[in-house]
Amino acid sequence: MSQENIEIVRAAIDGFNRRDWDSALTNAAPEVEVDNSRAARPNPGVYGLDQVRAYWDDVTDIWEWFRIEPHEFIEAGEYVVVSWTFHGVGRDGIEVQSRSTWTFTLRDGAIERVCMNQEWQEALEAAGVRE
Repeated sequence: MSQENIEIVRAAIDGFNRRDWDSALTNAAPEVEVDNSRAARPNPGVYGLDQVRAYWDDVTDIWEWFRIEPHEFIEAGEYVVVSWTFHGVGRDGIEVQSRSTWTFTLRDGAIERVCMNQEWQEALEAAGVRE
């Protein structure tokens, strides 16, 4: 199932990059949780498909253009850890790049939780991976 989980996460990122929320959430559980509590602009959590769509619509309003560039996928049982760079251009034309690591929790082929981590090691530890 490991490669399958990675492909599910990769497809969700591809859908997000196209701003195709239906595609990005195809394999999301109905009560999916997105935890941005560790972000520079923290959000305590977004729950459920409708809230995630609304949150992503807000992201779209902030950015003229954005894209996630994944660098590495690590599978650890029900977790997929992804390091990536966010590239964006704000509404005022300011370009931004930000690196972070995200931990996806999958069960039975569904994304149940996505958690943002500032550090690679922190994400690996959350997934139970020791380097």
